[in-house]
Amino acid sequence: MVSLSRGANATIPTGLLDVAVSGAAPGSVDVMAFQLAGNRKTRTDADFIFFNQPQSPEGGVVLSAGTTLSVDLARVPADVETIAFAVACDEGFGSTLAALPGLGSSITGTGVVVELPVSGLTTERAAVLGEIYRRGGEWKVRNVSAGWDRGFADLVREHGVSVDDDPAPATAASPSSEPAVRTVAGEEKLSLEKRQRLDLRKREVHKVLLSKNATGVRARVVIVIDKTGSMTQQYSRKVVHRVVERMLAVATQIDDDGQLEPYMYARGFAKVPDISVENVESWTEEYLHLSGTHGRFDYDSIGLSNDELPIMNEILNSAVPGRPVLVLFFTDGGFRKKGPISQLMRAASTAPVFWQFVGIGRANYGVLEQLDEMEGRTVDNAGFFALDDIDQVSDDELYTRLLSEFPDWLSAARRANILP
Repeated sequence: MVSLSRGANATIPTGLLDVAVSGAAPGSVDVMAFQLAGNRKTRTDADFIFFNQPQSPEGGVVLSAGTTLSVDLARVPADVETIAFAVACDEGFGSTLAALPGLGSSITGTGVVVELPVSGLTTERAAVLGEIYRRGGEWKVRNVSAGWDRGFADLVREHGVSVDDDPAPATAASPSSEPAVRTVAGEEKLSLEKRQRLDLRKREVHKVLLSKNATGVRARVVIVIDKTGSMTQQYSRKVVHRVVERMLAVATQIDDDGQLEPYMYARGFAKVPDISVENVESWTEEYLHLSGTHGRFDYDSIGLSNDELPIMNEILNSAVPGRPVLVLFFTDGGFRKKGPISQLMRAASTAPVFWQFVGIGRANYGVLEQLDEMEGRTVDNAGFFALDDIDQVSDDELYTRLLSEFPDWLSAARRANILP
């Protein structure tokens, strides 16, 4: 048996699963589920499974008893990326979810039992307990434990279900109805000082997403790191180390698993192990180098001069249709293949990939500085800004510049049918 704390996740086998909710007495608290596409919304209201509609259209999710869901992952449609299971207080129930002893859920299947105890709830009257989601060809489960003070209506609206008495949108969300800053696995193992620093950065990322109405968005977050010889000073001064640490806060709020997927590149590239909040310090010491062998990777074979086309093509070829990818691409410039790169960016504008290029090192960035004016693209699929000294830029400014264009691209990509 595995017990997952809030924000933690685990891989589960494909097949038949039972999701049992404990501590939710029928008549006071209702159990429900949502089939969600890549935009974290239901495809139609038929993807909302509750007591009046106890089965999804394809029969993959069934509310088989008042507090139990049966899930057949083999029958879940390919364009459903997440199954969120939730609870909401009945209108006649005068208390909050925090008052319910033993509230939580468990998932059982062939050879697997996963417990998801609820933690962190205070005044919420509706909450997502957990979610089953696709990741890299596997199914995983996460303990979410996050909710809304105003209950059922806010819960279903958040997941794209229409409510008959929907009010006009408020000009600003009250603090009690704002989605919570996301917690990911491994944070509980950090020292108090490191947790506080990470929490401050997460909150700055969350504020940017909230201002762009993009909280709750999930994407594959990739970081590409320039490993060319001209970056020597950036490595020796450990500027790149600090870049990675600050980018991890972005992954905690956006990436499916809350981790960064890193690539080191020069003429070639290497996909190195993922970066988590728990391993970031050991990761930077192990993998942020210009030459030598690190882990099982021969950095000398990658080279010290730059060619962006191989790594960009690799990311494009690995993108899954309908699943957004946010690429954080850090470089000191030197993009010499202006024509081929421009051609690639035009062709890539129909892919579910947004490229956020960041210049570090006071260099000539060439074609990157022309991205905003580049014509011939289906949507604007890239942004660029240069940081002369990233250590002199506040978290507020950094994350604002880094994430301001990504939500706009998401909206444009949906309008162009690049994303569901």
